[in-house]
Amino acid sequence: MFENADHSDDVKPSNQVQATAMDMDKVQGVLKQFVREWSSEGREERQACFQPILDAIDTHFPSNKMNPGSVKVLVPGAGLGRLAYEIARRGYCCQGNEFSFFMLFASNFVLNSCKGTDLHTVYPWVHQYYNHMASIDQIQPAQFPDANPADVPRDAEFSMTAGNFIEVYANQGCSWDCVATCFFLDTAGNIVLYIETIYKILKPGGVWVNLGPLLYHYADLPTEDSIEPSYEDVKDIIKAFGFDMIEEQTGVTTPYTQNPRSMMRYEYKSVYFVCRKPFQGASPVDGVISSNGIEDDGPS
Repeated sequence: MFENADHSDDVKPSNQVQATAMDMDKVQGVLKQFVREWSSEGREERQACFQPILDAIDTHFPSNKMNPGSVKVLVPGAGLGRLAYEIARRGYCCQGNEFSFFMLFASNFVLNSCKGTDLHTVYPWVHQYYNHMASIDQIQPAQFPDANPADVPRDAEFSMTAGNFIEVYANQGCSWDCVATCFFLDTAGNIVLYIETIYKILKPGGVWVNLGPLLYHYADLPTEDSIEPSYEDVKDIIKAFGFDMIEEQTGVTTPYTQNPRSMMRYEYKSVYFVCRKPFQGASPVDGVISSNGIEDDGPS
């Protein structure tokens, strides 16, 4: 897409880096992510996964009682940026963070190069050869974006950062009013570090909204370190850091990048919760668990 014509003439085919099977899987995953986040066919998934988070933000930071532009919301694991966009479109100051180069490449294209709706077409199921009711279903197109990424308030602050969540926000203690995580917690090799980081970057009284399963992406990779606590253990860890859990729902049915025409359908029974960092007082484990170097500067 950004080919350097002068350079490519000098590169011999034998010297070109070949894409791995994992690379191709990630590309196919991004095509499906376009459907989930930025097509009309993904509306059902967004309603199930994004809407509870948006409703919680509206509840705890009502725009009719405060200036939403003064509320800083962070979305780690932002993917292609749709959830962060929806938050910014409501007037909140929002920043998405993403680690995957493949997701960053695609989100940059959508957010910065698309100035309208239904501008582009992808064929996300063309590599899926099974469970089709009709042959034409395999080549069913999807148009994106179904919403104009430029349609945010003129004074809205909306940005994306690239990099490891823990490293990027290591020096931002007590900086955020809200952290919104959707299908993010289980991307950690060590979920404790994620929880610790979220606690420390929230302002006193700040809110953490989460929805997702515990798939633990690194669990089956022999070259990666990974711990896989149950949700009951995760709750204990959350409370040990000092969070007050103010809302919780289990068994929330949430699909993820599903082909709506497929004869097979995967769904997660996700957990949804809202936690608050106490307005005053330190975490019971402040000064005991210190694994990422973040300093809590106290109320701001």
